[in-house]
Amino acid sequence: MSDQVLILSWREPELREWIPIGRLWQQDNQYYFCYTQGLKKAQQNNNFSYLGEMTDAKQTYFSDELFPVFQNRLLAKSRPEYKRYLDWIGLDKNLTKLDELARTNGIRATDSLQLFEIPKLNNGKYTTYFFSHGISHLPKSYLDRIEKIKEGEKLYLMQDIQNKVDRLALMLRTDDPVELMGYCPRIYTKDINRLLEANNNEVNVTVKKVNKKAPLQVKLLCQLEANWPEGFNPFDDEEFKPFKA
Repeated sequence: MSDQVLILSWREPELREWIPIGRLWQQDNQYYFCYTQGLKKAQQNNNFSYLGEMTDAKQTYFSDELFPVFQNRLLAKSRPEYKRYLDWIGLDKNLTKLDELARTNGIRATDSLQLFEIPKLNNGKYTTYFFSHGISHLPKSYLDRIEKIKEGEKLYLMQDIQNKVDRLALMLRTDDPVELMGYCPRIYTKDINRLLEANNNEVNVTVKKVNKKAPLQVKLLCQLEANWPEGFNPFDDEEFKPFKA
């Protein structure tokens, strides 16, 4: 398996829970996809079936080209806004297709699928990049603050333990005055809470980019970094592991 692995998550429509259902990676110039154990949970109430023609949960699929369900989530390089788009997501023209999917999460308005890269150990650090979630639900005063925030500015994590949807939810806030900047992506919250506990709350979040004229889903790009604890494995729950009968 290649160094870069993306988790495909699906949002359950009633509880709005994000469930990991697959893994996507590239190796030796081929793309691979397999379902994960989370598929069983996603299929419990018949709300989710399979991706296109990939209907064998136990099979690992491979292709010389990126599978259409993921290719359709990339912005065509011929689009006039492509250069501006690269600036928004903080990548250059040498990005790979998986780089783009990892940074944008492959979001489409027509479905409930998102992709997230599994963070890997880098010089003893856990490092990941993400766009702040939930910005559209913030009051106007906080949206105005986002417009004024500076690249490199430090953000702080705030546990939202009474959140009815995700008791592990982590809000992002400024220092003084305290103003909300959105949420960490839900798929990362369990791991980040583990990192907070292992590192005596020393987890650093900084503003990587502020895109003032961009859509809200790519408005605020953050970098999160923490020491990698001994024995720590990201996305270690059973539902993230390859499917088995």
